[in-house]
Amino acid sequence: MKTVNPRKVAHSLAQPTRRDVIKQGLAGILAYSVAPLVLPNRMFGATAPSNQINVGFVGMGLQCSGHVQAMLGREDVRVLAVCDVWQEKAQKYKDKIEAHYASGKRGGSYHGVDMYHKYEDLVARTDIDAVFVCTPDHWHAAVSNAAMKSGKDVYCEKPLTLTIKEGQVLVNTARKYGRILQTGSQQRSNASFRKAAEMVRNGWIGEITGIRTALGEFPVVTSLPEEKIPEGLDYDRWLGPTPWRPFNLQRMKGDFGGGWRCFYEYGARKNGDWGAHHFDIIQWALGMDHTGPVDFIPKGYQGTEYQTHIYANGIRVERVDSHLKSMIEFKGKKGTIWVSRNDYLETDPISMSAKPLSPSEVHLYASDNHHDDFLNAIVTRQRPIADVEIGHRTATVCHLNAIAERLGRPVKWDPLKEEIVGDQEASRWLDRPRRAPYAIL
Repeated sequence: MKTVNPRKVAHSLAQPTRRDVIKQGLAGILAYSVAPLVLPNRMFGATAPSNQINVGFVGMGLQCSGHVQAMLGREDVRVLAVCDVWQEKAQKYKDKIEAHYASGKRGGSYHGVDMYHKYEDLVARTDIDAVFVCTPDHWHAAVSNAAMKSGKDVYCEKPLTLTIKEGQVLVNTARKYGRILQTGSQQRSNASFRKAAEMVRNGWIGEITGIRTALGEFPVVTSLPEEKIPEGLDYDRWLGPTPWRPFNLQRMKGDFGGGWRCFYEYGARKNGDWGAHHFDIIQWALGMDHTGPVDFIPKGYQGTEYQTHIYANGIRVERVDSHLKSMIEFKGKKGTIWVSRNDYLETDPISMSAKPLSPSEVHLYASDNHHDDFLNAIVTRQRPIADVEIGHRTATVCHLNAIAERLGRPVKWDPLKEEIVGDQEASRWLDRPRRAPYAIL
């Protein structure tokens, strides 16, 4: 009689843990799928160490607060590390996270969160599965790219990049290494925005006659006097690849009314700040997630009243920063849709907003929680609702509007080749020079 090795039998019957699948990325999920496989329930919420998603945070400013709180509220996630160029900020979150975990321990103490000054040290850890990138825009690409190359999945704040070239690099890296990247365009995980996009996509308002959105305005940047650099802050590293500027705390502030968001060195001003949200929903509603507009016209050019971008099919999107009743307005020959945050959805005719989709109509990817969607994608290895290419294409719309604004003239774009057409000066803005030693891509 042939003897059977019980160890081999046990190994052949063993189900993969969540960590097994996460670490091997796309290759892992395909390998496990060669034979019929049903992933066990323990992969979706159990708290055993092998099934826990370990995360790290890079950039411990204002934007990371909600992400940290969300992760601390989950039993299937453990925050292992924080990183910031300002030691005071990293220490604040380290203490907060450890206090939270200590409150759930019988002994009342916990010291399992490590603090880093350089993101390279955090992403090099083999026990971290995913990284949240909450830095200013000019560091998004470098941190995300390094994390993915180190086998990590990434949640990166919006806009995804500082330049169009950076977006192309991130898409290539994510696909090459089989990593998940969720862009922080959380409006896609909102029922009102999804319903508005579905109504447009299914032709409920007929042929589109115009789209308008409100982004608001930042104050004009003024000269800032030099101040003393605070102790514990690596200001040179905060500037990173951007031009050197004398330190002034206002430059670094992360408040939504100004700070670094006002400067072109670190972003695309309002086109990047709010455009990354609203242009994204417009792309979604028009079915343009893998392409984009072809013409970008700045406000004031030859009497143009509003900043405008135009798709190849003629649909125009105007940035109207006042006199708009919602964040986004879709106008068609058969009706109008107004949609904003806080579950605001209004339609004309009124009955349209309550009408259900029929089974035969287009039903868009449904996510009701952006964090849940990201964590589920980590486990299933399916692309999330705001996948890296979607984030890149939306950021491209933001950047091209900003380039046209800075140059004061229209820019033509080929979304298939991802090239600016017939304008060498504008084409130089597809990427930016990087200050040594921060040539990172």
